[in-house]
Amino acid sequence: MTERVQQVDQQLSARSRAARWLATAAALAAALGLGTLAPHTDPSGTAPVMESSSSVTPGAPDPRAAHFPLQCAGVPVDVVSQLSADLDGDGRLDTVAVVRCDSPTGTPPSGMYVLSPGATASSRPRITGTLLEPSKGLSVRGLEINGRTVAATLFGYSSDSAPRCCPDLSRGFTWHWSDGRFLAIPDPGTGSV
Repeated sequence: MTERVQQVDQQLSARSRAARWLATAAALAAALGLGTLAPHTDPSGTAPVMESSSSVTPGAPDPRAAHFPLQCAGVPVDVVSQLSADLDGDGRLDTVAVVRCDSPTGTPPSGMYVLSPGATASSRPRITGTLLEPSKGLSVRGLEINGRTVAATLFGYSSDSAPRCCPDLSRGFTWHWSDGRFLAIPDPGTGSV
């Protein structure tokens, strides 16, 4: 009797392994299929800006109207988060925008930009500060503004083999407006980016 129970147990184990591999293969195929369906129609590398999930502060530069220096291969720019305040003390609101190329998979790198109003009311907002270049390969969470200071946590990867879905390093940063520019100040910490 025990031999028969072991045979049934082995058959069930083999079936569950096959089912797991089949589910994994289906999920991978779906993810790869979604990536290949993304439109790649804009050879110039500029991309339209997607609607932001955050509301725009009245009188502040709207990041959806700005042009960001991202190379998105035809997919839209995603405004991940935005906050507004008078960061440079000129009496006009500025907007800090965290943006990245829209992607259904992975964690694309973010850029963080300070936007000021355009020269006229009908002009696009202009980038007056770059707090984080997308080329650094980092993502941003926890954007905050306190007075003239911007704060956020940057996330990155310990190696090229770390999965791009799951950053494994983080470090807080603040950027303070001083003498006509933003100064980056990293929070103390280990395991940082």
